Amino acid sequence: MTPAIKLLQRTKTPHRILEYDHAPDADGYGLEAARVLNQAPEQVFKTLLAQAPSNELIVAMVPVSCLLDLKALAGAANVKKATMADPAYAERSTGYVVGGISPLGQKRRLRAFLDASALAYEEIYVSAGRRGLEIALTPNDLLALAQATSASIAKRD
Repeated sequence: MTPAIKLLQRTKTPHRILEYDHAPDADGYGLEAARVLNQAPEQVFKTLLAQAPSNELIVAMVPVSCLLDLKALAGAANVKKATMADPAYAERSTGYVVGGISPLGQKRRLRAFLDASALAYEEIYVSAGRRGLEIALTPNDLLALAQATSASIAKRD
C-alpha cells in the first residue's frame, strides 16, 4: 500500500484504485494508463515536478494528453521562472519513482497546482504512487488533499 492510498483511507476520501500491468517499454506512463484503463487522456493527469530559481520544487498536474506550460506554472506559483526538476531530485524529494509519482502522500508538502481543465470532470485519475497503479477521485478532493491550487498550466497540442 502506498502513502497516497494510506492518506485517502485515513481521511476517508472516496476513491477507487485501478491497477494494471505496466509495460516497461511503454512510450509514456500516463498515456499507457489512459489506454490500458480505457479512459480519456484529458481525464488522466500526470504529476510533474518543476523547480523555481530558489530550488523550490513545485508539483504540477496536467492531463497526459498535454504538456506542462512552464511559463504559466511560474506565473501561477509567483516565481520568476520554472524548469523541469531533475528526475533523481524529484524521486528523492517525493519518495516516489518517476512514472509513479503521486501528488498525494509525498515525503514533504510541496506547493501544488492542478490544471483547471480537471474541474470539468466528476472524476479524474492520478498516480497512486507506483507504476501501474492509479487513483480515481474528484478534482475537488484532490485539490483539498494536495492543498493544491487550480490554474491553467497545460499546453494543448
